[in-house]
Amino acid sequence: MPRLLPRLLSLLLFALALPSRSAEAPPRLVLQPSRARPGDPVLVTARGFQSAPTGTLGERPLRFYASGDGFQALTGLPVEQMPGSLPVKVVGPTAGSVAPVEVRAQMDVVEPGWRVRTLQVANKYVKPPPEVQARMEEDQAAFTAAFSQPFADPLFAENFSLPRKARVTAPYGDLRTFNGQKQSQHFGTDLDGKKGTPVYAANAGTVVMTRDNYAAGNTVLVHHGAGLYTSYFHLSATSVKSGQRVKRGQLLGKVGGTGRVTGPHLHWGAKVEGLWVDPQTLLAIDFTPGGAPSAGAAK
Repeated sequence: MPRLLPRLLSLLLFALALPSRSAEAPPRLVLQPSRARPGDPVLVTARGFQSAPTGTLGERPLRFYASGDGFQALTGLPVEQMPGSLPVKVVGPTAGSVAPVEVRAQMDVVEPGWRVRTLQVANKYVKPPPEVQARMEEDQAAFTAAFSQPFADPLFAENFSLPRKARVTAPYGDLRTFNGQKQSQHFGTDLDGKKGTPVYAANAGTVVMTRDNYAAGNTVLVHHGAGLYTSYFHLSATSVKSGQRVKRGQLLGKVGGTGRVTGPHLHWGAKVEGLWVDPQTLLAIDFTPGGAPSAGAAK
């Protein structure tokens, strides 16, 4: 027994020298983008939590999923969001605390600077005749069903890319007047293209719609998980079927001029947690773990 005492003492000293879990870095938040416009998608990354936390961005709830050494939640800012400081609050269990820990950050929301445009389209798209009302209602029901997929972890492992490399002819947020009468806002990005040029998936996911719609024309919708969808409108032809899994860069269809358009182009959209958001901002978000500086800490 006396011979074992030095060895036991050595093991005890070694154990005491190990870093304590309570000494781990405090939980922190990363916001992408750190400054946002109304209509931007926002990725909140939370690190230092033992399990998925809960939280809010302003009044919008955050749904977290595991990602690398932390958790992420993707949401969006409404286009009606007023500029100013928007609070972010995340609460969850940590290794160094018995009670849940609250972490806070602030997001700066800047003026959007929407562009104003006047467009001319076929009169039937401004004042649809009564005989197409039923079709429009069917279209709306189909979109509602497609956008009702259960919340799931991301179906993608890479960042998002353009569905086609082309000049942007109309950015997200344009305030539009059609034929001097109907006013609306543009909830997507228009990419130039000749009829028949290819359109590719911006990221991996599952096709949840391939349909000819009255206003959107031939449409493909892709569900990417994490409450995120991308849309591809006005196609001349589609190359995929509903329910099909697609990879980033896979052919979805071809540029066209179907639906309510002024000429052939691709209308590319992104929808997050029920909000149409700016897809160009989505391109700038780094979904890989550890891709941005910390923006908040435990309070």
